[in-house]
Amino acid sequence: MSPRLLASMGVTAIAITVALLAPVRAAGQAGSAAKATPAKATAAAKTWTPPRTPDGQPDLQGVWDFRTITPLERPKELGTKAFFTAEEAANYEKEENQRQNRDLIDPEQGGLFYPPGGVVPYNEFWYDRGNKIVGTKRTSLIVDPPNGRLPAWTPEGQKQADLRAAEQRSTQLGHPHADSWEDRPLQERCIVGLNAGPPMTPGAYNNNVQLLQIPGYVVILNEMVHSARIVPLDGRPHGSIRQWKGDSVGHWEGNTLVVDTTNFKRETSLEGSGANTHLIERFTRTDVNTLLYEFTVDDPTIWTRPWTAVVPMTKSEDPIYEYGCHEGNYAMTGILAGARAEEKAAEEAAKKGSR
Repeated sequence: MSPRLLASMGVTAIAITVALLAPVRAAGQAGSAAKATPAKATAAAKTWTPPRTPDGQPDLQGVWDFRTITPLERPKELGTKAFFTAEEAANYEKEENQRQNRDLIDPEQGGLFYPPGGVVPYNEFWYDRGNKIVGTKRTSLIVDPPNGRLPAWTPEGQKQADLRAAEQRSTQLGHPHADSWEDRPLQERCIVGLNAGPPMTPGAYNNNVQLLQIPGYVVILNEMVHSARIVPLDGRPHGSIRQWKGDSVGHWEGNTLVVDTTNFKRETSLEGSGANTHLIERFTRTDVNTLLYEFTVDDPTIWTRPWTAVVPMTKSEDPIYEYGCHEGNYAMTGILAGARAEEKAAEEAAKKGSR
C-alpha cells in the first residue's frame, strides 16, 4: 500500500465545475432497471428529520466510515442464524480480530501467519478494517437471499470462478498470468479500488467515502484510489459508453438517494462480477451520525438471482486522504519482468535439453 497523502481541497471545486457543465448524453438505454427493495426504516428514522441542502434535498454530505468485520456472506457454520446475541457478538469479534491479526506468530510455520487474502508484506500497523460487527449484530452484510450468502453461480459464473481459482493456484506457485499488464487485476493496476466499488464493501483499509451535493448532482468520492463518481439527478437515461466504474444516474425517492449503475467495462471490485452487472444503490440518512447504504446486484450472466446487502455507515470528522496507488509502486514492473525472466529461463533450458 502506498503512503496516503492529504487530499486536495480541490475536490469541492471539481464538484462546482461539474454543476456548470451540462453534459449531453447519448440516449442509449442500457437495459431495464432492476427492482431494489427499499431498506426498512427504523423507528428512529421515521421520527428523525434529516437536514436539507439549500435546494431542499436531504443533506447526505460529509465523510462516512463503513469499516466493519461483519462479513459480506454469512459463515456457513452459522446456518440460518441471521443475528448474534450480545454475548455471541462479543465472542465473534474477539475470535475474528485474533484470526485477522497479521502480527500473530504461528509457531508451526516459524514466522508470521497471514490469513487468506492478506497482503504478505504488511503487518497489522497498515490495516484499518475495524474491530466491530455492524450495530444490528447481523451475521452478514447480505440480507437477501435470507441465508445471507451469495446466490448460486450460473454455468458462466462457475466457469469464471474456476478460471480465477486456477489463476490463483498458478500465482501461489510462482507463475502469475502475466503476458501483459492487461492480464492483471484492476485493483493491481490501480484502476478500481479493493473496496471502492461500486458497490462499496468493507475491506482492509481506506473504508471511507465522502458525499458532496450540488443542485442536480451528487459526487461520491472514495478514499480508496481517490476515485469520484459524478452522478446526475436530472432524469437523463444511461449513456452508451462502458466505463470502469459504470455509468451512474440517480434520483430521489423521498429521503433516499437512489443511484442506478450499468455499462461497466468489465468486472467491478466484487469478485465474480462482470460487465453485465446492474447495480442499484440506496443512501438513507437515518440519524445525525448514520447513513444506511443498501445495494442490490443483478447480473444474470454470473448469478442465478439478484442479491442485496446493507452496510450502515458512520459519520466521521476525519478528512479523506489521497491514496497514492502508483506512487513508489513497482509491483507491475516486477510481475511482468519476472514472467519474462521465467520464460527466458524455460527457453534456455529447452535448448540445452534438445542438444
